Amino acid sequence: MTKKPTQTHTLGGKNGATCGELLALLNDYVDGGVDPAVCKELEAHLEHCNPCQVVVDNVRKTITLYRDTEPCELPIEFRDRLHSALRDCWKEAGPAKKSRRNPTKR
Repeated sequence: MTKKPTQTHTLGGKNGATCGELLALLNDYVDGGVDPAVCKELEAHLEHCNPCQVVVDNVRKTITLYRDTEPCELPIEFRDRLHSALRDCWKEAGPAKKSRRNPTKR
């Protein structure tokens, strides 16, 4: 597995990292791809923020479970229903849903 380059960010203000900043960097933080100085701020935030601790712990546990689990073959009927449901969702979402950022542009 190739290691991602370390991400650098400026965080928080006088109170350090915020919950939103931690969540924005969550994937890189859990993967160990955050600059050590930023990592230190995130860890200081985690010391005092139980909701963020829960999120980080859940992400780490999910990754561990995923990595430790062998792939299993889905029953064909279930797989077909799942694929059909996903295709229906993608058709409903369509390209128009992607341009929500700027509703004035068409």
